Amino acid sequence: MPESKHALLSASASHRWLNCSPSARLELEFEGGESEAAAEGTAAHALCEHKLRKALKMRSKKPVSRFDSDEMDAFTDDYVEFVMEALEEAKRECKDPLVLIEQKLDFSCYVPDGFGTGDCLIVADKLLHIIDFKYGQGVLVDAVDNPQMMLYALGALRLFDSLYNIETVSMTIYQPRRENISTWTIPVAELQEWAERTLIPKAALAYKGEGEYVPGNWCTFCRAAVKCRARAEAKLKLAQYEFAMPPLLTDAEIEDILARLDDLTKWANEITAYALDAALNHGKQWLDFKLVEGRSNRKYADEAAVAKAAQAAGYHDIYKKSLIPLTEMERLMGKKTFNEVLGGLVIKPQGKPTLVPASDKRPAIRTTDAKHDFNDYMEDKNHD
Repeated sequence: MPESKHALLSASASHRWLNCSPSARLELEFEGGESEAAAEGTAAHALCEHKLRKALKMRSKKPVSRFDSDEMDAFTDDYVEFVMEALEEAKRECKDPLVLIEQKLDFSCYVPDGFGTGDCLIVADKLLHIIDFKYGQGVLVDAVDNPQMMLYALGALRLFDSLYNIETVSMTIYQPRRENISTWTIPVAELQEWAERTLIPKAALAYKGEGEYVPGNWCTFCRAAVKCRARAEAKLKLAQYEFAMPPLLTDAEIEDILARLDDLTKWANEITAYALDAALNHGKQWLDFKLVEGRSNRKYADEAAVAKAAQAAGYHDIYKKSLIPLTEMERLMGKKTFNEVLGGLVIKPQGKPTLVPASDKRPAIRTTDAKHDFNDYMEDKNHD
């Protein structure tokens, strides 16, 4: 569940303030607010909590929200199934593991006023397993070296380390809409060493609003990102190449540009959206820019009236008929029935060859294969 707005150094924002320590204080200058995606995530978490309590034979009242859907119902069922499997695994090593849902965790001995809420904790002899449900699909979340999960682990150890002989901590990110289940295990001693050497000094800087502004991928959800000067300067460094034609650039320069382009494009779009909102909703007058009506496409004002008029004029072949989209079909049937009825009739064509950073987890393809795949992709596209 989302953490309290009163937590300056929240676990969910730790990736940001650990890398850019002044950002936590800077964000206070900007209005917050829950986005639609965040509100949907809150609803999904509430449903997960209810279903997990029922699975553990605990009393719970089913929450109702405007985001209820077959998709959310299926994904939250899968989450509960995963947790129950993890619980059974823990029982093989410990006869009475403890399961805690939406557990408040205090890690203020490491981070000033630090606290958060763990979605699910399974506490057993020698092992603590923390499972975090992520309903978002925009950003793939990895459990490895994940500071949010490490903070939860430190908070959980404060509660249970004296009751259980916990030696290792497993941390799982369960992100069903990205088909992502990421688990990372770390010895308790290593976790505590990280807390002493890295977390405590950086949290102290962040709490005071001190340190250097350091832009990076952690800027994504920062409220100050659009107006951050350090981030702007980092993006504008791309201009040093003066956009020369590729034959005049070295391979190293081209690789440098490739590494920056996605984030640069995202930043440019954020600036554009900010400027438009300021002009449209807050009366901002930009010196060399103005609001105009954008281009639009024609559409039928009344489809039923259009059909009636066309047929009256003798045109009867005016409708197209096609299968509903695959995802909609799966929701209609449910995953199990869909796999039974249509599983053998669904294929997943190869995607268009794409250049990505070497750190990407997907396997590399050979150049000859890539050329062949691209030609097949373009041929299929032209046939559509």
